[in-house]
Amino acid sequence: MTFLDFLPFLVIAIFVSNVIFAGFVVFFERRNPASSWAWLLVLFFIPLFGFIIYMVFGRNSKREKMFIEKEKYDNEVYYRYLFFKDYALDQVRLQKKIISKKQQYIVKENLDDLVFLHINAGSWVTTNNTIKHFIDGQSKFDTLIEDIRQAKKFIHLEYYILRGDDLGKKIVHELALKAKEGVEVRLLYDGMGCTRLPRHFFQELEQNGGYTAAFLPRFLIRLNYRDHRKLCIIDGEIGYIGGFNIGNEYLGIVKRYGAWRDTHLRIKGDAVDQLQIRFMMDWNFTSSNATIALEDKYFPYREQTQGVKIQIVSSGPDTVWKNIWNGYFKMMTEAEKHIYIQTPYFVPDDGILEALRVAALSGIDVRIIIPGNPDHFFVYWASMSYLGELLDAGVRCYQYEKGFIHTKAVFIDGEICSIGTANMDIRSFDLNFEVNAFLYDKETTVKLEQDFLNDLENCVEITKEWYVKRKWWFRVKESVSRLISPML
Repeated sequence: MTFLDFLPFLVIAIFVSNVIFAGFVVFFERRNPASSWAWLLVLFFIPLFGFIIYMVFGRNSKREKMFIEKEKYDNEVYYRYLFFKDYALDQVRLQKKIISKKQQYIVKENLDDLVFLHINAGSWVTTNNTIKHFIDGQSKFDTLIEDIRQAKKFIHLEYYILRGDDLGKKIVHELALKAKEGVEVRLLYDGMGCTRLPRHFFQELEQNGGYTAAFLPRFLIRLNYRDHRKLCIIDGEIGYIGGFNIGNEYLGIVKRYGAWRDTHLRIKGDAVDQLQIRFMMDWNFTSSNATIALEDKYFPYREQTQGVKIQIVSSGPDTVWKNIWNGYFKMMTEAEKHIYIQTPYFVPDDGILEALRVAALSGIDVRIIIPGNPDHFFVYWASMSYLGELLDAGVRCYQYEKGFIHTKAVFIDGEICSIGTANMDIRSFDLNFEVNAFLYDKETTVKLEQDFLNDLENCVEITKEWYVKRKWWFRVKESVSRLISPML
């Protein structure tokens, strides 16, 4: 039998296989319908290769069994431990909505938001926090390195990307010096985000007694389920959370991106305990050796003073609810004056899109900033299609032109804001492990909003008039990217 004789059977086999794979996507994974249709198009119109693409980017499996088990264990062990610490006991009243006069200053008009996230995300409000925020990498990493040098007990870091460049080497070297002094050092990095690191990169740190672990390295052929968090906890006293990874581009010295605009928080106070619990859950899930025991030394006692009210909220495949998405949605639907959003990737689902549209149509000032110098062009064109749709409702949209803006932030009415690792896209909401700080403090929110307003001076507004006149090739790129956006 010649190849030509065999070809019809091969075509039929590929067609039947595609039908089976398509059925798996539709009937077993229970995806969002838009995502299902996008993958069906790929499977049917790109036979064989479509399946390979699906295995790399798409497979969901109703959440992996290991994540369901992780969630159950986290709730029963870690959250229970932290909940019964002294400062958490007062939050029982908050959950039951029995608010004493002493606590009223905590919640004010944000009672619903706090109770909502407390009940559904295991994230109670902490009140005795002070923060410092950074919008450029140099000041952030200078401060971080100084804090590392002053560490006495332990240093725990968790980053999606750690480059093997000058900054990466410097951070690891500083960690190695502390490990040599006897300080407990643990570094958790994502298996996909750090694929380019040489095998010997952590040798100095490990030889001096430090520990390293890669989050889900066995899933290197897949882009889903990535640990997108960026955390650092030092001695249980200082915590970092925000958008900066570790690498030269985050210092703004890589020509491809230019000046790097991001936002990161340095926190002192009880919110650090929640960052520490977050790290411990991720580390113990990842590393079978050198697990961290729940000990009070990781959660030092602090005086209870009035400060910035903060909730640390996590979401990902290991949570039943989309906690950060839920927080965003509730904030947006309860806004009365304005909604400001900064995100490098704007690929919202129908819920967020409709919340922003209704807010703008209600007369609320809605403004969104995305990069004008994108790092992922498919995402950029998809973002432009969604922004174009919002322009009709009166949303004001901007492209940041000074460099690359990587900030993930939402500001509401000068009263409440969220800073963290979650982008305004489907991947952050559904597939990645993320963590955000929700801040209920007017003074802090106004200060951070001023950075947003300052950024507008380095932006070009995407007007409705310009958008209507865009070129045909612009429209084609938008259409294609919008079609596949549920897969991005």
